[in-house]
Amino acid sequence: TVLLRPDLLEKRPARLVYTNLHGTGGWIIVPMLRELGVEVTTVEGQDEQDGDFSTVNSPNPENASALQMAIDLACETGAEAAIGTDPDCDRMGVAVRNAAGEMLLLSGNQLGTLMAWYRIKTFFEQGIISESNRSRATLVKTFVTSEFQAAVARRFGIGVVNTLTGFKYIGEKLRKYEETIPVDKRGDYRALGEKEKRTLQLEYSRFLVFGGEESYGYLGCDFVRDKDGNGAVVMFAELAAFAKSEGKKITDLLDELYHEFGVHDELNTSIVLEGAGGAARIAALSRSYSENPPSELAGVAVGKVRDFSREDIYDEEGDLVPKTGMLLVDLEDGRRFAVRPSGTEPKIKYYLFGRGAPGAADLAASKKAVRDGLGDLWHSLRMDAHQRMEAEP
Repeated sequence: TVLLRPDLLEKRPARLVYTNLHGTGGWIIVPMLRELGVEVTTVEGQDEQDGDFSTVNSPNPENASALQMAIDLACETGAEAAIGTDPDCDRMGVAVRNAAGEMLLLSGNQLGTLMAWYRIKTFFEQGIISESNRSRATLVKTFVTSEFQAAVARRFGIGVVNTLTGFKYIGEKLRKYEETIPVDKRGDYRALGEKEKRTLQLEYSRFLVFGGEESYGYLGCDFVRDKDGNGAVVMFAELAAFAKSEGKKITDLLDELYHEFGVHDELNTSIVLEGAGGAARIAALSRSYSENPPSELAGVAVGKVRDFSREDIYDEEGDLVPKTGMLLVDLEDGRRFAVRPSGTEPKIKYYLFGRGAPGAADLAASKKAVRDGLGDLWHSLRMDAHQRMEAEP
């Protein structure tokens, strides 16, 4: 099931503010949270469904501005977190209160890592996953989602599988895990309860502990095979209640993970090329990375390049990854980046990843060093991209 410890929500649930950003989320999320025992306040001015999304520039929960009314209400009411789901309620963004009382927007990578960590540790504490079956437990994420999640999963001995961007690929893995169960064992699989499915998966196949992508999509079950804002809100509410039961803020939990696994930070950005010639320039720039991949960036040598448009690339389970216009580059110092054209907008997208050493004595300094390293890498990438475009005939 999505909810692992109902007792946390029955005892001292965190106080939450929720907005559906004029969308559909309120129909299920608000009554569901209240039935589970959560004290939830909604943003009245955004409760009503409104196709014009009149109170926001964009109803995208990953943007701080979209959550501003929820954040303001959280400040007024003293709530521990402000949650927003996008209009069709498949993605969730969250701002949380830190020890200083400030509301901070979590990135999709931070939020996904926290929920994955909590779920994995709880599965072990409950005896659902153990030394004997953990080899069949799996975290599934996209290639452009933080390796922070992978580091946490592997510390527990949990498998990690990377997919291309898009939850359909995570859904394909779930279908594969279903079909791996012997036919005589699985019977009418869709009619089984989640506990029955989990037992079969842990004996014969693979059990999904968590699925996620950096763009605020999360999944914690098999009965939904797409990113799911309803389930994500439940998973976050449980995480928030757990933090409160420990006398901690969610940001405290995140810092503890940084200390154990090293600071992980990401920078997602893009180069926009609009107009009639924009698509051609994007295609040419993307092609140039395949034809002439960088050998050095920001003064650091490139250690590994994976070209998803030309190479046969296999995932961790040995499945061939479909061809796509993406390059994944590892630098010798541990930084890495991915670049790919957007499928819906006139831009080429860059995903930058940095990490620090575990056990940093000065966590603030480590955070700054990793963030500065990402800034330097982006500066170098931007300069390199403009040189590539200038070189095009």
